Amino acid sequence: MKKRIVAMMMALAVSASLCACGGTANEAPAADNDAAATETESTGDAAAAETDAGTVYKVGICNYVDDASLNQIVENIQNRLGEIGTEKNVKFEIEYDNCNADANVLSQIIANFIADDVDLMVGVATPVAMSMQAATEDNRIPVVFAAVSDPEGAGVVDSNSAPGANITGTSDYLDTNAIMNLILAQKPDIAKVGLLYDVGQDASTAAIAEAKAFLDSKGIECVEHTGTNVDEVSLAVDAFIADGVEAVFTPSDNTIMTAELSIYEKMADAGILHYAGADSFALNGAFLGYGVDYANLGVETADMVAQILVDGADPATTAVKTFDNGTATINTDICDKLGLNFDELSDTFAPYCTKVESIQTAENF
Repeated sequence: MKKRIVAMMMALAVSASLCACGGTANEAPAADNDAAATETESTGDAAAAETDAGTVYKVGICNYVDDASLNQIVENIQNRLGEIGTEKNVKFEIEYDNCNADANVLSQIIANFIADDVDLMVGVATPVAMSMQAATEDNRIPVVFAAVSDPEGAGVVDSNSAPGANITGTSDYLDTNAIMNLILAQKPDIAKVGLLYDVGQDASTAAIAEAKAFLDSKGIECVEHTGTNVDEVSLAVDAFIADGVEAVFTPSDNTIMTAELSIYEKMADAGILHYAGADSFALNGAFLGYGVDYANLGVETADMVAQILVDGADPATTAVKTFDNGTATINTDICDKLGLNFDELSDTFAPYCTKVESIQTAENF
């Protein structure tokens, strides 16, 4: 019933947004491989056509928002599909677009994919995956999602081991307790921790609940502030500074990731360490990012696309791919600013993660 209601809402959204998006797709993140799948405007010809290069598959990729982690996923999907095309003598024609977190634009992009007879859709991030799931209930176009933190909790699949429908993909599930342990390892006597997230991001729901439970079990005060755009997130950081928090935790939340470049200096100036659920946060100025390798996640997502289109795998029985969330990425610029030693931190964090890496602040990967 939940899926049917969502499907009805999607149909109304598509109808209301037929003029919301122009015919020209956004430019996809650059792909390094010359053999990468070609981004095209669909002509409406039959999908999976035969050419001199072998079978051609149309793949529609929609990104949720322009941020470092998600762009890295898209780029690696494109590169890997190019490699697979060469290996298997097939071609992947990619239609790429970015809805920039706009639900109406997202609906139109998906409607365009359907009208263009794509063979498969790729949805990057939870909101895109959910929308694609609803829009394909009847036409059964295969969907492969990327970076959905809690596929079962979001109702995207019946279970991670047996998705049960026309959709499967890769998950960037975050081990929240692992990050909490890093916070305590760095400052065992910490008394107050802030939680910064967007209440509208499904990816944040479970992680925030887990963080609250962990902090409560340790007798550590928890302060929450949220934001749905850059201005609100900036105000939330001001509130954390006024509250006197010593560290802030953010899960793999795309809204906060988008705002990171606007807030990291405020937190560093106040001596607040920002721990977050992806290495891209650290790239954009957070003290530490912890989680999956998004480049590898993109490669694995592309492999799943090929398994379904080329090898005939059934999404309903293709298990969701999860990863070892064991890499801590530390921003050495923030370390220098706060008088912290990277080597000492690496030794401190080593028992709680599989690998510790360094990174410097930059705007893009």
